[in-house]
Amino acid sequence: MQRKTPSCVVFNHGYEESDALRKLSTLAILVAATAFLAGVRLPPQGPMPEPRPDAGQATNPTSPSSENGEPPAPEEVPAPQPKPDLKDPEAPVPHPPPAPQAKPEPTEPMQGPPRPPGSPESSQPPTEEGKPPGEQTLEEQHLTIEPESDAEHAECTAALQSLGVVFKEAPRIDDGNGCGIDKPIIVSEALPGIRLKPEATIRCPAALALARWMKDSVIPAASAALPEQGRITTVNQATSYMCRLRNGAGTGKISEHARGNAIDIASFHFEKGEDVAVRSRREDPTLTGAFQRTVSAAGCLYFTTVLDPESDAAHETHFHLDVIERKGGYRYCH
Repeated sequence: MQRKTPSCVVFNHGYEESDALRKLSTLAILVAATAFLAGVRLPPQGPMPEPRPDAGQATNPTSPSSENGEPPAPEEVPAPQPKPDLKDPEAPVPHPPPAPQAKPEPTEPMQGPPRPPGSPESSQPPTEEGKPPGEQTLEEQHLTIEPESDAEHAECTAALQSLGVVFKEAPRIDDGNGCGIDKPIIVSEALPGIRLKPEATIRCPAALALARWMKDSVIPAASAALPEQGRITTVNQATSYMCRLRNGAGTGKISEHARGNAIDIASFHFEKGEDVAVRSRREDPTLTGAFQRTVSAAGCLYFTTVLDPESDAAHETHFHLDVIERKGGYRYCH
């Protein structure tokens, strides 16, 4: 009995023949393509790039670079500079140099205490003589005596009487050139039992300030610092009313002594022991030094000007105390 060949075997044989034909066809195509590409040659010069629309504005057509067919050389661009690191606190930050300041004009030495801020006296124009006030004599200043109110004078003298100040009224003083007192008084005792030696011719407001300073500050300070010397019996004054300029100068502002507003205290006399003279005691470690420094500082509570031996050479031996009125209640105490 003969065996039949299965149909599936015939199918596989036909499939293998067709696959072999496809491979031969593909190989033939690749060989032909290779031969074709081997015979192809590139043109001797490639196509030139088309110019940009704005190339005519950026380059000159007659320039040598255009004639040679080469693109123009690019312009040099500055290299970017690194920014300073703002996070680094030590990185230097450039600043413009400051404008030079004008040197202040030299000023002349001041006589007496300085003027308060905003004082109208700080910018006085020259007078008809052509000299600034600081260079004028007393005669050139054409000053007048300031009048005093009758009511204010009566109120002041009543306050003196209530404190026990011994004084007497005096006629009006007019020594010319603004020197004088409209309503002067002559004080012989600053307080009851405390002589003022010699008697002082001053205005009532200055006498009242002296009495209150003595009563509220000088006497308590002496009792605390120098109790073994007993009570104060005499206040020795060096100058009260006197017609002159400040510090006795030949030119400058008029002194408050010439208006009856000032008194100079030279020493205090006690019942026992030696007088306490006013002198430089800034470094004095004794109770006497403490007493003088205390009464000097307290003087500014009653007077508008206090100059002590530490202020300048003109006051090395006394207190200068005055009641000049300044703008805004300004006081000068040294």
